Amino acid sequence: MNAETIREYLRRKPFEPFVIRMSNGEVHEIRHPECALLMKTRMVVYYPDDDRSVTCALVHINSVETLQAS
Repeated sequence: MNAETIREYLRRKPFEPFVIRMSNGEVHEIRHPECALLMKTRMVVYYPDDDRSVTCALVHINSVETLQAS
């Protein structure tokens, strides 16, 4: 996945929550731009409710989609 694509999602005004889908089937929700740290080859997703983080290699991100309201 291209870091610039993810950067565009993180910078949207107003921010729209989105999900990233990984090659291993994992899905990670980014509900606030401060819960994601985008680096050159990786992205760290922070889950404040659980006080945990997940590091995702950009090459393993298959897609980025706006999170649909339920």
